[in-house]
Amino acid sequence: MERLLLLIASSLLMLQLVAVGNAALTSEEYWHRVIPDTPIPALIRHSLYPSSTLSEEKATDVSVGKGGVHVGATQGKPSGGTSVDVGKGGVHVAAPSKQGGGGTTVNVGGKGQAGVGVNVPGKQGKKPVVVTVKPGKNPFAYNYAATEDQAHDDPNTALFFSEKDLKAGKHFTVDFGIKVTQEPMPTFLPRLVADALPFSSSKLTNILNRFSVTPGSVEAEAMKQTLAECEEPAITGEAKHCATSLESMVDFATMRLGKEVRVMATTITAPVNRQPKKYTVGSGVHQVVAPKSVACHAQNYPYAVFFCHEATAARVYRVPLLGGAGSTEVDAVAVCHLDTSAWNPDHVAFKVLKVKPGSEPVCHFLPQDHLVWISTP
Repeated sequence: MERLLLLIASSLLMLQLVAVGNAALTSEEYWHRVIPDTPIPALIRHSLYPSSTLSEEKATDVSVGKGGVHVGATQGKPSGGTSVDVGKGGVHVAAPSKQGGGGTTVNVGGKGQAGVGVNVPGKQGKKPVVVTVKPGKNPFAYNYAATEDQAHDDPNTALFFSEKDLKAGKHFTVDFGIKVTQEPMPTFLPRLVADALPFSSSKLTNILNRFSVTPGSVEAEAMKQTLAECEEPAITGEAKHCATSLESMVDFATMRLGKEVRVMATTITAPVNRQPKKYTVGSGVHQVVAPKSVACHAQNYPYAVFFCHEATAARVYRVPLLGGAGSTEVDAVAVCHLDTSAWNPDHVAFKVLKVKPGSEPVCHFLPQDHLVWISTP
């Protein structure tokens, strides 16, 4: 009995040590540790908090809300390690580095709005950039019900189509926006920080206060909608998870698919304006061999939150979309869902395509800021 208790205690200690070791890793380091053979997509790298790419010459400071969260990678400190403090002052994470130098400051949340301000000190001084969250329901949640007006007014409706239309010469008018890597994006917080922040509809007042968001504002309603969608139960046959950190996304995807995975995203290969544009499907449509897949959709929130769900009975395609000059302007990812019988009958896709749940496959292009994870055969 004593030997059994000793064995259990030793095992628990090992698990604690592993957890502490993983917590000390940056999000990028965690990715490479768990899935070392999977390259990090440009979208993810663009959304990493600055200390993920910290060099010995730079210092990084990330602040979330009005004093609610602080993440600092400092230099010149005599002691090593990472500290996390959670209290009335919020959350503080400090990971010391080796040398002094310049730095980057990222502030999430601002006076009267939810957004991300990025200040990069340089020769011209600090240049703030603000990204505000946008209202609207998530059409990639299968229990989402749309009104007839939403089916016509929501630009995301153009992303839905029938699988039989996925052929060379077919025309689509879609707003993919400008290259996502040229835009400020919500930042992935370290898991230590994200897990310490409240993320619940019951804590909405606290959350809005932390991020200096005015109750009832457009930003507040968008955040409220994100929390509600994350808390809704999964439909029959679906596994879902709202990832509030990159580490959490990696864990969910590898739990559902295993560690032999690829990550795909829609990419723009030519300059494009933020407006609907007519594209023609090229001749290189390719079905990706993927026994299973997990789709992750960016949500409206002050920091990076992704709604991830395992897409059962689905086919994944690479689709070249040609511009007016006949050259590929968008390397699009499309997912076709073969069984929609459990979807909400009022889902926007059914209204757009004029079909009934379970009658035929429903396909959609992935917006640039969404991802699909696939298991490799």
